[in-house]
Amino acid sequence: MIATATMAQGVIDVHGHIITPEFLSALEHEGRLMDEGFPLPKYDVDNHLKWMEEAGVQTSVLTLAAPQPTSADVVRQANEAAARIKKEHPNRFKFCAALPLPDVKASIREVIYALDTLKADGIKLATNVGGQYLGAPELDTLFSVLNERKAVIILHPHRPEPVNRQVMQQTPLAMQEYLSETTRAVSNMISRNVLARYPNVKVLVPHCGAYLPLAIPRMKSLTPVMQKNKMLGEIDYEANLAALYYDLAGAHSPEVIRLLLTITTPDHLLYGSDYPYVAPQVLTQSLARMKQYLSDERDLAPFREMILYQNANQIFK
Repeated sequence: MIATATMAQGVIDVHGHIITPEFLSALEHEGRLMDEGFPLPKYDVDNHLKWMEEAGVQTSVLTLAAPQPTSADVVRQANEAAARIKKEHPNRFKFCAALPLPDVKASIREVIYALDTLKADGIKLATNVGGQYLGAPELDTLFSVLNERKAVIILHPHRPEPVNRQVMQQTPLAMQEYLSETTRAVSNMISRNVLARYPNVKVLVPHCGAYLPLAIPRMKSLTPVMQKNKMLGEIDYEANLAALYYDLAGAHSPEVIRLLLTITTPDHLLYGSDYPYVAPQVLTQSLARMKQYLSDERDLAPFREMILYQNANQIFK
């Protein structure tokens, strides 16, 4: 377990990013520093720990930021850097390893190395890598391995491929398209019954579930029509949705939590910060606001400790 009797009240943050010098150097060499439409923030583990102390965060789960490196060596270096941080700061950090997709065979090798040798706590998957979207048939062999390992998977949106650069210029990715991208990837997995076919994985969906509270009822309502026209196979919505967990990074509020509870249960909601993409003082204020409304709102108050640390403790035990 992450928490012990002496630190049981510490918040667990399931949405933090590591940005290594090797990762930045590789992106600069490839001319991809602005692939996501905005500059990557600087990352320093000491500053991360300083913010955690100020905000009352006991443990942070690290994943590699977007964009996806094209080199398997860079992915390996990032995973090893995250493993070192975890080892040097026990109980303060966990990490979910990146994979060198779209190469499925290399990614399976990295899963085995990361989980067995580096002792990764899970796997990070991008919504797409070069147009290879989650839910694609060629990823079934990867999901089979992840299912055998009962892996925790953290999703994160990346730039859609192919990309409409004019749309990106009008509205930055992080403001809208990341939500569409997340919804698209999860919808793809549901429509191919991926999570029902591989029931041992747990999938953490970022940013308050994106548009899924709106998309899932629509998918359900249109499924019979699509199946009649032989555009969809059988979908076990209950089994697919049971695999999904949701972090509250971003624009959380009581209203957002209530909306998420129309498609999930309180034990599937978790705190997330998105460090270091948001200024530390803003994150501290945001967490304080969450703690306040989770205490004040009668219908949500029973779930306060669940959201802040208990649910994450169960997932990453």
